[in-house]
Amino acid sequence: MASILLPPRRLTFAFKVCVAVALVVVADILFYQRQQFGGFIGLFALIWLVGTAFCAPALWRRRSAWIAALCAVLAGGALVFDPSLLAWTLFWTALSMAALLPATGRFDDGWRWFQRLLIHAVRSIAGPIADVFRLRRIRRGRRVMSAVVAMLPVLVLPIAGSAVILLLFALANPVIGDALGAISLPEFSPTTIARSLFWAILFTLVWGTLRPRRASQLLATFDGSGDVTLAGVSLGSVTLSLVLFNLLFALQNALDIAYLWGGLPLPDGMTLAEYAHRGAYPLIATALLAGLFVIVTLRPGSQTAANPRVRRLLVLWIAQNILLVASTILRTLDYVDAYSLTRLRIAALAWMGLVALGLVLICWRMLRGKSSAWLINSNLIAAGSLLMAFCFVDTGAVAAAWNVRHAREVGGRGTALDLCYLNAQRGSALISLVELEQRRLAPQFGARVRAVRHRVMADLAYQQNNGGWTWRNAQRLAAARQRIGQQPDIPVPGQRDCAGRLMPPPEPQLTPDEAETPSPATPPAPLTPEAQR
Repeated sequence: MASILLPPRRLTFAFKVCVAVALVVVADILFYQRQQFGGFIGLFALIWLVGTAFCAPALWRRRSAWIAALCAVLAGGALVFDPSLLAWTLFWTALSMAALLPATGRFDDGWRWFQRLLIHAVRSIAGPIADVFRLRRIRRGRRVMSAVVAMLPVLVLPIAGSAVILLLFALANPVIGDALGAISLPEFSPTTIARSLFWAILFTLVWGTLRPRRASQLLATFDGSGDVTLAGVSLGSVTLSLVLFNLLFALQNALDIAYLWGGLPLPDGMTLAEYAHRGAYPLIATALLAGLFVIVTLRPGSQTAANPRVRRLLVLWIAQNILLVASTILRTLDYVDAYSLTRLRIAALAWMGLVALGLVLICWRMLRGKSSAWLINSNLIAAGSLLMAFCFVDTGAVAAAWNVRHAREVGGRGTALDLCYLNAQRGSALISLVELEQRRLAPQFGARVRAVRHRVMADLAYQQNNGGWTWRNAQRLAAARQRIGQQPDIPVPGQRDCAGRLMPPPEPQLTPDEAETPSPATPPAPLTPEAQR
């Protein structure tokens, strides 16, 4: 019996095929048959991670692979909590790294890993086809085909005997007979083609991590150290540039300190919101250019980076850049106070914080002689940590809560509440709308808030019950229903727009017959005696 078993190497390949097919079946049951999406995407992601771990014994022996797998677990949990494209991208990246790290050995630097992941993604598309041709090239006497041929005589008797017994049971038992009669081959239809395509895409996606495609050749990483010959770049030009840059930044920072931090009145005709809005993004671009200047002209080990005067000017300039970023953050906050908070503005504030941290890391790299790999990895760790946090923090809910607290309609200092924006946030704004509805509001505005809240809550409940269930939205619905109470949630009468305003009734539409038939002429009024004269 042992002689007819597949060799261990081929058994591993066959086991991976079985795992891939099982994952496709699970995905078909969840997504195609039951039409369950939402948090079930995270459930499938975690099952996929378990299957990958069982197919890669070397993953259990590598600490770096374990770290990547734990990051994949965290991203998979984010997909269960509240699925998003960001969480899925982080999950696939972490899972692919966990599959590639056993052969790679260690995490060297982010630029090399960008190349590895890109090559892995491109080569995985044709991975199943390449493995099929590889199996066909294996000689029959020594590989899988020899094992299959050797097993055929052993399988003939049990398969034939089982078929005869099953046929007799079908004749004797109507339940078994009906079950066998219900089995039919799938029809060749557009639905069958779409389902087969769905299976093929899923199998290719899963197979890419079960049999990862490693990059044989990589581009060299960024060195970024030592002197480099560039036109116009010398010790004198860099020193003079830093002197001038410090003076220009000192002027800009002095104006920001006077107007933003010190409260000095702005020139006539200019509001604080306009001053804040005009300078937010150009100043961040200036800080990014400053970082690029340092990376190119003050490389660790170069003549410019070793000069004490240049190093002191650089530290002063980086400090001024950080102050400039802080002023940019304050500009954005002032603009939010004047208008409202949005997802994009929250992302902008987080990006500004990353820029400030990146400037500090660039300066530290130059002062301590760190490598380019250290700089890339440090920035990637900071950015990855922030993005992972964004998978669990709903910026739409944060923006909705802030706007409701500071709205003019509830006595806040902000602008008028944009109910259309809250309506567009869907479930993210539900709890804030419920809290706003329970406040003492003007009757007309209260009706608008109730109309928007009812629509958002009804849409969220429909989504939860029709394949889009997520853990976060389930908690939101439960909290909203608890705050509303047991009374029936009756919608506000009338047709209303996205802001809850009552819309005028539509004009009656004439049928084609009514449009073609002329209306009867109105008889003239009888003349009065005065008119008859």
